[in-house]
Order: sequence, then structure tokens, then C-alpha cells
Amino acid sequence: MNLDNLHARLVDRLDTTDTIRAAFTDHSRHRFIPDLVWPSSQGLPLYRTANLARWAAYVYDDDAVVIQANDGGSGSSNIATSSSLAPQLMADMIAAAGVEPGMRVLEIGTGTGWNAAILASLVGPTGHVTSLEIDPDVAAHARSRLFGTGVRVITGTTAPDADAYDSVIATCAVRHVPESWTTSLTSPGVAVLPWAPYDYDGPTPVVALSHALRGDFLCDASIMRDRTQRLPRDTFAGTAQEMEQVGGFPVGSRELVDRDLLTRLTLAAPDLRLEEGRRPWDGDSAPVIALSTADSWVHLWPDGTTTGAGPRDLGKELGEAYVELDAAGWPELTEFTLEVSPDRRTHTIRAGALGPWEHRLR
Repeated sequence: MNLDNLHARLVDRLDTTDTIRAAFTDHSRHRFIPDLVWPSSQGLPLYRTANLARWAAYVYDDDAVVIQANDGGSGSSNIATSSSLAPQLMADMIAAAGVEPGMRVLEIGTGTGWNAAILASLVGPTGHVTSLEIDPDVAAHARSRLFGTGVRVITGTTAPDADAYDSVIATCAVRHVPESWTTSLTSPGVAVLPWAPYDYDGPTPVVALSHALRGDFLCDASIMRDRTQRLPRDTFAGTAQEMEQVGGFPVGSRELVDRDLLTRLTLAAPDLRLEEGRRPWDGDSAPVIALSTADSWVHLWPDGTTTGAGPRDLGKELGEAYVELDAAGWPELTEFTLEVSPDRRTHTIRAGALGPWEHRLR
């Protein structure tokens, strides 16, 4: 099996500039992925030596590759805690960061080291890449793979105070944008990061923030959290609770999922939490959307029915956000903007003339 050929085909599939594609060509993905990977949330890990063909198929798919589960420990399921991002997402984030020769780049979340190696090729011998990795074992692996690239790998969460960077790229999601990520940013540099509207789980759309803490969303994503901001996950809203009310919604849960509307609804409904799950439906299973606040919950079903309990009619509240976005023709995610307040507690979302929608940290 020729892994270099598989890498060449992966690079050919990228929708990006010739310069970024050349940097990907410089560094084969399989040289950075460890022998042990976690292709499923259940079951055993996969070893390269045990099944090279399956390992290679996982590594050279167009998706993320999980290289660590449960922070390196054990658990009843394999919760991803370190990964190599999907290659197209990597390319899009690098392009948004405007990485060029001679630049100083800060990466948050080294992971395998593959992204840092590509950045090193782009900045060239006159530039410099510093990468932070919180997990000592992951950092050690990346450092060994990055030998000779000039990348500085720091085990920890903070770069040296005296350093300044022309761009910042985070490969982990945050709800609270750390001050250190942007105060070291030169103007007109940008910090490209996945932003999390919720304290746990949920979408993590990627945004490019200026030094002034304003910017446009680039794309949707589902990226694991910065470990310094992780919180335990609650149970699915409404689980084992008595239903008290029945209502309706303009469309069913399956349509929201199939039309990829959930992230935009999340941004436009800051007082609600939206979760996607599955429940038995019509002899099979189907997506169900749970809406929740501290004292109320609602389930939205495939036929548009809502069931729930609590003093607030969450189905009606989400319906108002749906109608507003629908009347505007559902602006693309790239038309949404994020502005972070100076104290980093309020995150204001707009989509053209729509909004503002304020997501506040408790």
C-alpha cells in the first residue's frame, strides 16, 4: 500500500489555493498520525500494525482523525479529546488567517503536529510558528514529528508574554475567547477560532476575529473544546420528565437537520439551548430537537409537533427566530458576524440587518 499516493489524492481533493496545496504536499498526513487511533465512539482503538488498510482508510478519509480518547484514560465510551482536523477545514482556516512568508503564527492545540508543519512551510525560513498543546503526551508526539520544521511546541496553554503574532489559529473551540489569544495579535492580523455558543456540546462555527474582537463566520464545524473551558454534559433535555404541553412548529425536526439550519437558529436564539438527538419514530428512529432553559424544555418532532413542560413556550420562541430568518431567505452562515465585548462576557451576533442577538456568559 502506497500511503504517499493516498496523501497526494487527498491534497488533490482540497478546494484551496495552489500555495496552501503545496504546503499540504510537503507533509504527508500519515507521518503525523500515531499508530493508535480511535475511529469509533464505541469499541476498541485501531492499531496501524494490526490492520494497515483500515488504518490508512481512516487517515485518508476527508474527515477528522481522533488520536486520543478520554484524555488518554479509559471510559465507557471513547470521548474524543485530541484529533487531526478535517483537511478541508484546516485549509479554510489557514486561508482565513492569511498566512504568508515571514509571518509569526500562534497555533492553539498542536494535536498531531500536522497543521503546525503546514504552517511552517507557509511562513518559510523567515517566519516562525509557535504551537501550544495542553496534553504532555500529545505534545511529545507532535514534537517528535515536527523535528526539523522549526516549529516551537510549548506544553501548556500560554505563549510567552513578550511574543507578538501576525495570526492566531485555534484548533479547539471556546465559548470565552481567552485574552491571551488576541492581545498578542498584531494589527491587521486575525485570530481564527471555533466559537462555542454553549457551555458544552453543540455547534462550534469558525470565526475570524480581528484585534478589535469583531469578525465574520467562515464555516460550520464540530470541534472539541479547549480543556480549560470544558464542563460536564447534562442529560438530554426532557429525559424522564413528564410532558405538560403540546404545540406546533413551522417545520419538523428532520427538515431542520436536512436543511442544515440548526447552527443559524442557535445563533439567532441566544436564550435557548438546542440539542439534536434521536428517538423512536414511525417504526424507526428520527432526529428530535430538544430546546431548553433552566426551567423549561421542549422536544420538536419530525411532524412539527412540540411537547414539553415549564413556564416558557420554547417552541413558540424558537418559532419566532425561525420566521425571522425564513423571511430573510436564510442568510448563509458566512453572512453572520460576531462581536466580542471588551470584558469578553457578551457575544453579539448579526446577519446583515438582522439581530443583534446577544449571547451572554453567566
